[in-house]
Amino acid sequence: MAPPKKDTEALTLRLPREIIEAIDDQRREEKDLPTRPEMIRRALVEWLAGRGVQV
Repeated sequence: MAPPKKDTEALTLRLPREIIEAIDDQRREEKDLPTRPEMIRRALVEWLAGRGVQV
């Protein structure tokens, strides 16, 4: 695994088991089976885009 980009920051997040299971279910629908962190990144980017925020 490559080292993280220098313009990133680690974030620790506790989630209820139900949310983790829902994330895992959505991951399995993706062609490339992203990791949990990648799936959360994708969901956040999509959520922000829906609010007109470009990242």
